[in-house]
Amino acid sequence: MTILPPDPNLTALRVKLARLRSERGWTFDELAERSGLARRTLIDLEHGHTTGSLTTWHTLAHTFDVPIAQLLGTLCDEHAPPDASNS
Repeated sequence: MTILPPDPNLTALRVKLARLRSERGWTFDELAERSGLARRTLIDLEHGHTTGSLTTWHTLAHTFDVPIAQLLGTLCDEHAPPDASNS
């Protein structure tokens, strides 16, 4: 029997992106300039039109100067993340 993981909380990830941008007072244009990502990509991420690639989220973590685990950890909001000790 295959046990599937819970669905990632993509809403929480979008909210985290919006919060990080807002806390810095950055517009989409400013975030695009700082990150090197397209403004349209950033808008689509924040509005849930795309999930983005790992490379995109890695770039954003560096742009916001936060650990990628902190940024992507929001995907496990509302469910327990896997226990690393069971690996």
